[in-house]
Amino acid sequence: MNGNEATPVTGAVEDRRRRRSRMTRQALAQAAVELILEHGLAAVGVDAIADRADVTRRTFSRHFSGKEDAALDFTRADGDRINAALRERPADEPLLVSYRAAVRSWLTDAERPAWHGRPEPRALLALVDEEPALFAAYERIKADAQAESVRILAERLGTDPAKDPRPGIVVEAGAGALSTVLRLWARGADGGPEDLAAKVDRAFDVLLEEAVLGSRRGTHPPAPGKP
Repeated sequence: MNGNEATPVTGAVEDRRRRRSRMTRQALAQAAVELILEHGLAAVGVDAIADRADVTRRTFSRHFSGKEDAALDFTRADGDRINAALRERPADEPLLVSYRAAVRSWLTDAERPAWHGRPEPRALLALVDEEPALFAAYERIKADAQAESVRILAERLGTDPAKDPRPGIVVEAGAGALSTVLRLWARGADGGPEDLAAKVDRAFDVLLEEAVLGSRRGTHPPAPGKP
């Protein structure tokens, strides 16, 4: 058997390993969410999460840096999906329009519903503003996703995001609108996934309307030293 004949077998083994790793990660993340909602963040340790997922603590550490990171893994996955959609947007499309469309594709994907279709992640997100450790983990994950969004838009423009502020401004504005609505919605007593999608869409409408109104009214603050 030559090397070419062995390649499919090697690839199949690697695929199985990746699937097992992905399933283990998902089991750990689900266990973290369940335990924190059942007992509270302070009462849950990494060992309990690993036990619930039927893996060792060492396995947990290969996937996550801590219990907060594990519990909020769904937000990381959805950030990846938003960025994947952002890469597919037309190159000549306005940046904020592209970011909005990428967010909408995530929120309205019927074939692969995101976390907002399930009650447990929504309940966990409602705790973010009450638990400093969860808030810090959430902000880190959000910052990573936004940094990738900035890179995608900067590449489209052919600019250096360290010198050109446009990609960063657009992502900060769009992600800020999304994050604000998500956290308000998570703490609300009613409203399903469809309601969330409508609220986020309205938030982007407000963002765009304010930008247009500000431009038309010429409401720029005076330069320093001028009345």
